[in-house]
Amino acid sequence: MKGLPSSYPCPLGVKFVSQKPWSGVFDAQTDPRVEKFSESVSFDARLYAQDVAGSIAHAQMLGSTGVLEAAEVEQIVAGLTAIREEIAAGTFVFRQELEDVHMNIERALIERIGDVGRKLHTGRSRNDQVSTDFRLWIRDAIDHTDGLLAAVQRAFVSRCGRDEGVIVPGYTHMQRAQPVLANHYWLAYTEKFQRDRQRLADCRRRVNQLPLGTAALAGTTVPIDRHRVAAELGFEGLVANSLDSSSDRDFAIEFAFALTLVAEHLSTLAEEWILWSTVEFRFLRLPQAYCTGSSIMPQKINPDVLELIRGKTARVVGNLQALLVLVKGLPLAYNRDLQEDKERVFDSADTVQACLELAAGIVAGAELNREAIAERLEAGYLDATTLMEHLIAKGVPQRTAHEIIGKLVGSAMKQGKSLAELPVAEFTAAHAALDESVYEVLGCERAIAAFVSEGSTAPARVAEQVAAWRGRLGMD
Repeated sequence: MKGLPSSYPCPLGVKFVSQKPWSGVFDAQTDPRVEKFSESVSFDARLYAQDVAGSIAHAQMLGSTGVLEAAEVEQIVAGLTAIREEIAAGTFVFRQELEDVHMNIERALIERIGDVGRKLHTGRSRNDQVSTDFRLWIRDAIDHTDGLLAAVQRAFVSRCGRDEGVIVPGYTHMQRAQPVLANHYWLAYTEKFQRDRQRLADCRRRVNQLPLGTAALAGTTVPIDRHRVAAELGFEGLVANSLDSSSDRDFAIEFAFALTLVAEHLSTLAEEWILWSTVEFRFLRLPQAYCTGSSIMPQKINPDVLELIRGKTARVVGNLQALLVLVKGLPLAYNRDLQEDKERVFDSADTVQACLELAAGIVAGAELNREAIAERLEAGYLDATTLMEHLIAKGVPQRTAHEIIGKLVGSAMKQGKSLAELPVAEFTAAHAALDESVYEVLGCERAIAAFVSEGSTAPARVAEQVAAWRGRLGMD
């Protein structure tokens, strides 16, 4: 895409009284520093496809209501289509003094087709035009992000075939807690990303309401058909109140919030896998295509991509905070402050989408270090809770059982033994109900087999969930 020169030669035979679309009431030229300070085309040029689509739908609607003649609509549509193609090809020159992508496209249209181009803005304002373009862009961004999330989910579910039967320690407070199947771990992230997809889908319904036709803040006296435009652009309904339409950025903030939670989930994954890949854990081998080395230490394989995913989450969180502060004190209706929303949303979407693209490859390419996991799996008394519930099943109150098993764990720790290595006599001495049947639930494999509740790490339950997810994600 071309740069933003301070001036742009007009085609022969086309003259303008002023470059500004709003200059009629003004006697003085805009200070060049103001033009530089207030321009947004340097970042909102990426809305060009949405702007052209919205303008074509608007022009066709004006033709259907008799405001424009059929030949005029044809000229406008042809001109806009050509402009869109030039922008896509990178040959269109954007002009800073025209402020934004919307006025650049409109001015280019006027330069090409003359006064007919001046009729395009009939019945609309830049306020509802900007909101429409932004909603169209966010709608596309939601769909793209959803597809990337689904790819990460498929990467996790695909792992379930490779890692079936592998047991890993589950943690609370970063201390070993209970054994879980590796597949249960993978499905936990699959569930998190599913909620992210649900939030995006819910956000999309509110994004997908047409503001075009509400004009600056009060509506228009021009006979327009907003329903026709909504149908043409694929909107599900109309923004009902023109004042609300002009001032609303809820849809953008909600999208930024949904993106922030995606980033937070990715950051959790990154933090966990960074730890798992350390020599201290030795649970995971990261794919080297997603790692880097050290400039001085030749042995290093650093998890830089995961660290950057974790780090980039900070900017996504910061963008959300900036948007919330941006709108906190704005009166109705439109205020120029709202120009500051797009860079924050664009950046969050770009950042999260880039992270998701890389996350799918990391998830698919990582390998569990099964030997290292198995070597220390029985450390940490991961079966203690299962033993406590075994005692509860024999009629002992939970708090009593908790205390009894806690003392047995303390004794095993002092002896440097696992619970399964304690003699049956020590169990029976702790409580008469603890007989040789304790060995049926001790050890991580037996502890895993003892689980029964829905949503648990019980092998049968996990297998059901894996099958269900394969169906949901179209992997069968």
